[in-house]
Amino acid sequence: MTRIPTVPETISTTISPEGSLEVLSQHEVNRLRDTSASGLHDLLRCCALAVLNCGNPTDSSREVMETYHDFDIEVLQQDRGIRLKLSNAPAEAFVDGKMIRGIRELLSAVLRDVVYVYNEIQTQQRFDLSTGEGTTNAIFHILRKAGALKPSRDPSLVVCWGGHAISREEYEYTKDVGYHLGLRDLDICTGCGPGAMKGPMKGANVAHAKQRRSVSRYLGISEPGIIAAESPNPIVNELVIMPDIEKRLEAFVRVGHGIVIFPGGVGTAEEILYLLGILLHPSNRDMPFPVIFTGPADSADYFKRIDEFLAYTLGDEARSRYRILIDDPIGVARCMRVGVNEVTEFRRAHQDAFYYNWRLNIARDFQAPFAPTHEAMAGLALHRNQPVHELAANLRRAFSGIVAGNVKEPGIRAIETNGPFRLHAEPDLMARLDELLSSFVDQGRMKLPGSTYVPCYTLG
Repeated sequence: MTRIPTVPETISTTISPEGSLEVLSQHEVNRLRDTSASGLHDLLRCCALAVLNCGNPTDSSREVMETYHDFDIEVLQQDRGIRLKLSNAPAEAFVDGKMIRGIRELLSAVLRDVVYVYNEIQTQQRFDLSTGEGTTNAIFHILRKAGALKPSRDPSLVVCWGGHAISREEYEYTKDVGYHLGLRDLDICTGCGPGAMKGPMKGANVAHAKQRRSVSRYLGISEPGIIAAESPNPIVNELVIMPDIEKRLEAFVRVGHGIVIFPGGVGTAEEILYLLGILLHPSNRDMPFPVIFTGPADSADYFKRIDEFLAYTLGDEARSRYRILIDDPIGVARCMRVGVNEVTEFRRAHQDAFYYNWRLNIARDFQAPFAPTHEAMAGLALHRNQPVHELAANLRRAFSGIVAGNVKEPGIRAIETNGPFRLHAEPDLMARLDELLSSFVDQGRMKLPGSTYVPCYTLG
């Protein structure tokens, strides 16, 4: 019997943006309509579809674009501002023909960031993105434009990292941790997607309601290459689209006051290496920045493997920058509350801003965008005969490339055309890397449950 593919239900309509960006110049409108390589239409379409596709279970940006291949968005300039014409948008974004308000707000955030990044960051000489200072300043301005910097609030923003492809038990655990963080007056920032990015927000949302907290933050930070595979979850009430993965990672550590890391796959490993590579810089060693690895009891082996890999590649000093707490949501929340209090006192003593960590020194290796081509992946220096922070940066790039090959449309296309990425490393490091990546595959952390994973890399 031939199976007929299900055709998704869609809706076509016209809406007004919700508060983020209501007036555009004619030049901006033309750029958003431009479908050429230099235009912004394809970028806007991809990010808009990701927001509208909220709740659909897929981690492939290509699958999303193919499922809704006839979706389109057009910016209309009218007498009283702009309107967005949506053609064949996912019906799940609407109730009785009317767009869900939260999705409408996030769609407006997409429009705001696409326009602002192009007009003010990428095409202006005021930001020299080839320098560390210029990059950090640009990230600050993107976050400020988005309203993500809250100067009137004491430090409270806990960044939660972890995989989108996690078990039900792990997901419930992330909710439990988020709940206890929320009871302690802490806000949540994640990559905005499902799994370990959704759970902490959902748990904190219940806790904040119990505490009668009137203004709570559920900040999601994404980037165009990943957002279609990790559509914003329904709890996100602030969304920021950074230009690339490196600026996204820097935004996390600049605005966050502590980080909780749940089980995940290569994307989580990339984030861990990025974070520890920065914290191990000599100028950052005395800076308080609480980092906790945690998961349910069944995740103990996952963190054991991560811990051993980090000790081998980055040394025992790396271990001093994080704690591992297994099956202890209350303990995680208590430790994070103490850690955030220490951050508050440190910033106050040094007259630092609470809302943006200017003092954190981020080496250029962690800022420069990495394009994961086959040549670039094969050329990565994966050996221990180099400074620790440089090895961390190269390992981060290797994992970033695997993420691209797994879920990002350009990466998937490159693998289909040229075969798997090939990574080269010294023998001992290669064996450790192979063991870690194989454990991710065996534990089903490379794809959503029920999906068959075909590796996009080879080691040799």
